Amino acid sequence: MNDSDSDRDHGQDRYDLLVVGSANADLVVGVERRPAAGETVLGSDLAVHPGGKGGNQAVAAARLGARTALLARVGDDAHGRLLLESQRAAGVETAGVLVGGAPTGVALITVDPSGDNSIVVSPGANARLTPKDIRAAGALFGAARVVSVQLEIPLETVAEVAGAMSSGSRLVLNPSPPAPLPGHVLGACDPLVVNEHEARYMLGESAGSTPQEWARALLALGPRSVVVTLGAAGALVADGRSGDVVPVPSPKVDAVDTTGAGDAFTAALAWRLGLGEDLTEAAAFAVRVGAAAVTRRGAQESFPTADAVPAAAEVAAP
Repeated sequence: MNDSDSDRDHGQDRYDLLVVGSANADLVVGVERRPAAGETVLGSDLAVHPGGKGGNQAVAAARLGARTALLARVGDDAHGRLLLESQRAAGVETAGVLVGGAPTGVALITVDPSGDNSIVVSPGANARLTPKDIRAAGALFGAARVVSVQLEIPLETVAEVAGAMSSGSRLVLNPSPPAPLPGHVLGACDPLVVNEHEARYMLGESAGSTPQEWARALLALGPRSVVVTLGAAGALVADGRSGDVVPVPSPKVDAVDTTGAGDAFTAALAWRLGLGEDLTEAAAFAVRVGAAAVTRRGAQESFPTADAVPAAAEVAAP
């Protein structure tokens, strides 16, 4: 929608998940190996895909069957139209998507034959999603069981999201790319979802050497719960209420492309928490969604429908 429509009534419909975050065009090149500093390598033909951590999470959740809304900002350009079309095709409610203010954000992605990737993001319109935009979307927040947010939008906007949560709703935050978080934002996270890189950034020299140590140290920073994603090893969940730290194994799959797998995991986790599952149960479903996502190339186009998610019986014992 245009800025002039930002105060529109979003209706009283209930959403399983409201995603607040970035929407980017992913510009992807395959390479035999990712370049070292100062090095040039040849790659494949350029492919353009809809992406961004916010856009990815919204599509992933909707494809699984969640009633999902997206609050984001895109440019009034071809990339912005691509992103809106992809959201609508997945069944995402886009009334909260603002248009204009800057060109659509772009992510430059190189993917090597093992499926590992390196990403550089130009935020574009994502950097213009403001606290005012959050305040104007109060009806969306009031209608959401769970709100998921990341850090590809301004930190002051993320802080506004933490303060906009309605009674009974739950905040899921993935601090990617990692940045220092205010105490009131950390205190609202239930859970804080991090990978190894993000955990080490947030903990610094006190990180410890094991995921269990990271999880307990992150809980000490104030979030109500923590999930540490471990790639092919699955995830680790830590609940501040019980103090339990529980490993969640993943199915064994042949990874083709890890782009967007973390977003698929977080979206699945947030949706299942909104359905009333406990943290470990929701994470067990989410690791299977993440595993399915890495078996196909791309981000949004790799996200599975519910019937394509591996069964729990396919998960190896820890």
